[in-house]
Amino acid sequence: MLHGQCGMKGDVMAKRPTKPAAAGKPALKARGGRPAAPALRPRGPSWVVIAAVVAIVALAGSIGAYLATRPTSAGTGSAPQGVQTFPNLSRDHVQTAVTYPQIPPVGGPHSPLPLNCGVYPNPVPNENAVHSLEHGAVWITYQPTMSGGEVSMLHQLVGTSKYVILSPYPGLPSPVVASAWGTQLRMDGAADPRLAQFLHYYPQGPQTPEPGAACSGGVGSPQ
Repeated sequence: MLHGQCGMKGDVMAKRPTKPAAAGKPALKARGGRPAAPALRPRGPSWVVIAAVVAIVALAGSIGAYLATRPTSAGTGSAPQGVQTFPNLSRDHVQTAVTYPQIPPVGGPHSPLPLNCGVYPNPVPNENAVHSLEHGAVWITYQPTMSGGEVSMLHQLVGTSKYVILSPYPGLPSPVVASAWGTQLRMDGAADPRLAQFLHYYPQGPQTPEPGAACSGGVGSPQ
């Protein structure tokens, strides 16, 4: 009889439902009766990390754009239409004035001193400018009577290029003439799209007799 009562009591205890943990209280306790530490929630990336990633992406884009557009030692792009070429030009150094067959000259005998590249408000000596062409410079010349607006446009196109000379030139056969060693392009104005193409292709381009030579340390004080 006692054995039967114990069995019934065991069945009742086995069927008794357990109490759920009180709301807001941890279900488990660590040793010593302290509540177990709650699980840490995953945190998203901080704003510092996000800002760093954005900065790196922007820097990479800027470098890529620069590398895609900067002039190389062989020029970039292609030569514009209408360029005249003049081969077999002398590279002798002379101490006297030279009469050149082209206006402005594109090569031939020239001064031992190059003209410092940059923007000049007045005409510059032919002999020094030709030496700069030998170093890979481009010489942009315009008629002195050109309007101020077009001259400003030329200034913007030239910018801070290290291998470009800009100057007025009396007696030009056309409003704007772009020259490099052995090459020349005549244009009707500063808005001619071939001028930008010329400036992209010929500085230190394939026509350069002395690629890598400096366009500074010579004569002249550009603006």
